[in-house]
Amino acid sequence: RKGLSPNTIAAYRDTWRLLIKHLTATTGIPADKIDLGMIDTEAITAFLDHLQAVRGNSTTTRNARLTAIRAVLAVTLPDHPEHADTIARVLAVPTRRGTSRTVQFLTVEETEALIDAPQATTWTGRRDRALLTLAAQTGLRISELTTLSTSDIHTGTGAHVTCTGKGRKYRATPLTAATLTVLVPYLAERGTRPGAAVFPGPLGQHLSRDALERRLAKHLATATEHCPSLGAKHVTMHTLRHTAAMRLLQAGVDVAVIALWLGHENTSSTDVYLHADMTI
Repeated sequence: RKGLSPNTIAAYRDTWRLLIKHLTATTGIPADKIDLGMIDTEAITAFLDHLQAVRGNSTTTRNARLTAIRAVLAVTLPDHPEHADTIARVLAVPTRRGTSRTVQFLTVEETEALIDAPQATTWTGRRDRALLTLAAQTGLRISELTTLSTSDIHTGTGAHVTCTGKGRKYRATPLTAATLTVLVPYLAERGTRPGAAVFPGPLGQHLSRDALERRLAKHLATATEHCPSLGAKHVTMHTLRHTAAMRLLQAGVDVAVIALWLGHENTSSTDVYLHADMTI
């Protein structure tokens, strides 16, 4: 009904699974015997503390779990007025303020070393090089990269890539000439293989998030041999998104345009790059 993305729904599901398991372990009550009356502020606070102290979750993850609990209870409240007071108190549990961190991104030299790491003599190497090139230039999220189809890439006049991103927002992101020099020959070769995924697995299927991160880790190890500064950084696919944003900012692109480029709801989400640039 709320039109949430599959990733958000999965996050809510996992949060409640963890919460119910925690309540069962701490109270000794079977999962099917737990009712809303037991989900009070004390139980929720203990669960959130457990996430950080035992599971080692960050403040951001802790707050995301709290958001998932609130979302479900807010929908539940009208149908269970007998638990209104308990639910209202849980909805009032505050999020925890975390320490702000400067975003991690790659320099031009580090980006080039990473993109050059895949072997151009193999199909998977050429695929991975095209993937890393596109990610570093467009700043697409990993969820957007894994769902791209060949029909989403437009290489003619006004070359761009289209996607439906977070919050089911549709956007088109321009492709530079440098990116096209890698993508065009790759897509020509890609057309001889099965499936419609831009970056396919062995059977033509879309690669998973884990598969992309594994490929990145492999090429990162190779790139670090030629560019040692990469070894001091924690690099994920999202780091390439930060890298694209910082390139735009350092090129003098307005923050409002960068927010549109990245698919941000508003410029407040993009301000973190301004802070990173000021730190430099």
